[in-house]
Amino acid sequence: MRIGVVAPSCRVAPDLPARLEALADGLYGGRRPEIVFHPQCFLSHGHFAGTDGERAAAFVAVANDPGFDALWFGRGGYGSFRLAEAVLPALGPAARDKVYLGYSDAGFLLGALYGAGIGRVAHGPMPADLNRDGGAAAVARALAFLVDGDSGALEPSLVRGRPAAAFNITILSHLIGTPYLPDLAGHVLMLEEVSEAMYRIDRALGQITSTPALRRVAGLMLGRCSDIPANDPDFGADEEQVAKAWCVRSGIPWAGRADIGHDAANRVVPFGRWRPG
Repeated sequence: MRIGVVAPSCRVAPDLPARLEALADGLYGGRRPEIVFHPQCFLSHGHFAGTDGERAAAFVAVANDPGFDALWFGRGGYGSFRLAEAVLPALGPAARDKVYLGYSDAGFLLGALYGAGIGRVAHGPMPADLNRDGGAAAVARALAFLVDGDSGALEPSLVRGRPAAAFNITILSHLIGTPYLPDLAGHVLMLEEVSEAMYRIDRALGQITSTPALRRVAGLMLGRCSDIPANDPDFGADEEQVAKAWCVRSGIPWAGRADIGHDAANRVVPFGRWRPG
């Protein structure tokens, strides 16, 4: 198996490929997948891993290369949204036969790909998760999904035949009103967040649940909302209370908690009805 890594947002640490190779070698030995980091991953242009043009070209090159089985987002940050307009029209037949895996900022392009019916899209850990505490387990989980289609890597509430999707709360709220918001009618929608104050989580969930197209989801599940800055004054409600309140106001069924988040326990959520294995 060959996996191509690109960085549509921020640059990847130069030592990450060697660390990932060592992990994969320990996990798979002689059947280790070939993981190829596109040179663009190491470029630097202000906030980004290269210019918009360089990042878009790298994504298209890997996506359109029939020699790769999967495209793995190297890390999050910010930058994927800036590429959607250039990337989508340039994708050819080989791009439609790939798995695309990432989360956080990658949700911009994952949502756009899913909406366009391109490839098999999934929320899940990325190579840069090796940098967090316990991150090797997260990356091993992603590899188990990519290499073996291991159902043990999946978010445990997933049911075969019932469509699902997973996004960062802020990312999904910023897809609203763009041509890249996918049709999620009938899907179980899983949401997570990191480093946002409660008032911002409340506002974004209000926007999401007030959007007519998103009120057609089958249910809302809340993943972990981590590293929430202190609210002054105290917001008076936690993330679960806020999510439940917006579900009541919108009529969207509350479906409980999801095992996703910006952490080492983050599980894989394939979009739609697709389930590996």
